[in-house]
Amino acid sequence: MSTTPSDPPLSWREGRRRQAWELHQQGWTQSQIGTALGVTQGAVSQWLHRATTDGVEALRAHPAPGPRPRLTPSQLAQLPPLLAAGAEAYGFRGDVWTRRRVAHLIVEQFGVRYHPRHVGRLLAQLDWTVQQPLQQASQRDEAVIAAWYATDWPAIKKKPISRGEPSSG
Repeated sequence: MSTTPSDPPLSWREGRRRQAWELHQQGWTQSQIGTALGVTQGAVSQWLHRATTDGVEALRAHPAPGPRPRLTPSQLAQLPPLLAAGAEAYGFRGDVWTRRRVAHLIVEQFGVRYHPRHVGRLLAQLDWTVQQPLQQASQRDEAVIAAWYATDWPAIKKKPISRGEPSSG
């Protein structure tokens, strides 16, 4: 059992717990340590008990792990081959995957519901990028649009009013 932790503290609270242990090693009493660090004697007692039973590393911060993932690792591993088949293979119009479409696929295949924003995080874990569908009218004629911009748009476009004086802005 080591007497000092090897890594720097992750937070000020962790540093305070370590400092309590160091003061205890120097012979300070629990009440003196509590007064010096601005905590109760009970908190110091818990920290010292943890350090003596589990080692000084037990004083390190242990962030909460968060909720358990809904998709198992094996289910998550099955997702890339499903996506590789393309969106049209699952009845979507256009072969583009969006977060909403992937969320729908996950519900169909695994029975697990995710918000589309969270699906983006899952796709990032898998190194997949979300694509935006191209939504244009099928009747769109680029040549007619270019001609309109060349002839009609300049006549419609608002021109600055010239009063013969320089602008104040």
